[in-house]
Amino acid sequence: MAGVKETPRQKMIGMMYLVLTALLALNVSNTVLEKFLFMNRTMEKTVDEGEAKNNETVGRIEVQVEESGKRAKDVAVLQTAQDVRAETLKVLNDLDELKKRLIMETGDYEEDGVTPKGIKNMEKIANIMIKNKEGKKLQDLLNGYTKFLSVKTGDEYGDMALDGKDHPLFKQDKNARKRDFATLQFDQTPMVAGLATISQFQTEIIHREMEALESLAREVGAEDLKFDLIDLVALPNSRVVAAGAKYEADLFIAASSSAAENPDMTFNGKEIQVINGKGKIEFVAKGGNYDKDGISKQRYIATVTLKDSIYRDTIEYFVARPVIQVQSASLQALYLNCANELQVNCPQLGAAYNPTFTATGAQTIRGAKTGQVTVVPNAAEVKLNVYNSGNLLGTENFRVRRIPKPDIKLYNRGKEVNFKQGENISALRQLNIKAIPDEDFKAFLPKDARYRVTGWEVTLARGKRPVAPPSKVSKESLTIGNLMQKAKPGDRVVVEVKRVQRMNFRGKTENVNVGNVFFNVPLN
Repeated sequence: MAGVKETPRQKMIGMMYLVLTALLALNVSNTVLEKFLFMNRTMEKTVDEGEAKNNETVGRIEVQVEESGKRAKDVAVLQTAQDVRAETLKVLNDLDELKKRLIMETGDYEEDGVTPKGIKNMEKIANIMIKNKEGKKLQDLLNGYTKFLSVKTGDEYGDMALDGKDHPLFKQDKNARKRDFATLQFDQTPMVAGLATISQFQTEIIHREMEALESLAREVGAEDLKFDLIDLVALPNSRVVAAGAKYEADLFIAASSSAAENPDMTFNGKEIQVINGKGKIEFVAKGGNYDKDGISKQRYIATVTLKDSIYRDTIEYFVARPVIQVQSASLQALYLNCANELQVNCPQLGAAYNPTFTATGAQTIRGAKTGQVTVVPNAAEVKLNVYNSGNLLGTENFRVRRIPKPDIKLYNRGKEVNFKQGENISALRQLNIKAIPDEDFKAFLPKDARYRVTGWEVTLARGKRPVAPPSKVSKESLTIGNLMQKAKPGDRVVVEVKRVQRMNFRGKTENVNVGNVFFNVPLN
């Protein structure tokens, strides 16, 4: 069925709602909440204006029925229009009552009697809408209304309150698609955003009613269309699109019976495909020049040639800076020359997200799954650039830590050597030496925390002189029973570490500078 032309105010509200929803995911600041409050009031005003327009449409139908002699068919159409208006008012009133309840249960109004007190409150909104099942009631109410319209008018109106698995924006997101309608719309949502969400549904109800009433008006010849009021309209799938995502829109002459003639249309001077009077626009949105709220204002020029007339308009849209989410074992910093595994997500792009990575100060290795990347730093700072479809989504900055030195420990038959009290000559038969990695480093990067002492010397000393030449060892253990046969109480076993090596994530070994490490083991 034909769409109803949106007013400039409706276009603005749709764009504002999506922009602020994107900003809400970035940071719930007072500025964002105040904009939600402003937007809610604007949408409520739009609902009032829509109600007035729809009342006028019912009035036009009534006048046309009178002028046509009250034919039975026309009277039935009028009755349907009146039923639609009555049901719409009932649903809108129910939504107004729900908004009043949210305001009252989060603290009522400020002294000005206009501004709600609890605009930041998330907990009570979640309790009311999710725990107390008001969100499910809201979903049934909204979808019940669209079913009512479908039955009354004979036209198909799809559900407007969708669960994540059915929502075109979220069904490809493995987390969002598991959520039901109430959780999707009201979980972790400030009260003022909840108000705006309900008001947005009210505008959608008004818009659907407008479509239904205009369709009924055409059945009795009461269309309120004038050729000289034809305007060029672009209906994008989304008025806010993340950089790297596709922008899609239908370009057409609204409310024009001649639109079916497939007029010639262009997008930025290039001809586009026209099907059933609608031009198909599709391109990859590019970001840049973002304002302080992370929004970039963009525009394109569209033209429609209809017979001897050319209609031209500049269509504005907004590109939101994508929210890049980085998950790793340690977000504070990366480790030098190690395989720091990151998971980089951008929820706004959904199924269109297929990133590539470059970096300054590091090598990048793309992982097997979408968004996985291994960063191997070779400098003190790393700048990780995230691209999608060739467009830069953003740059993440990381500090780089040096690998902490391992702790060298000496053992006698599995027990750490007692340097303070010394070891009994008859009990000291085998020495083991270990390079123990820093616990945090090992927890974050176990594949890069594999150490071995591969060079050490053991000497039996008496006073300042060695009793025997030093034993040079390349393994981690040494049997010293023969050496202890030469030992006397008061002697010392001196251990000097010569070489420690680390095996990295590639399986390659490198020498580790642990400085001068000596152990003196008193014998008794």
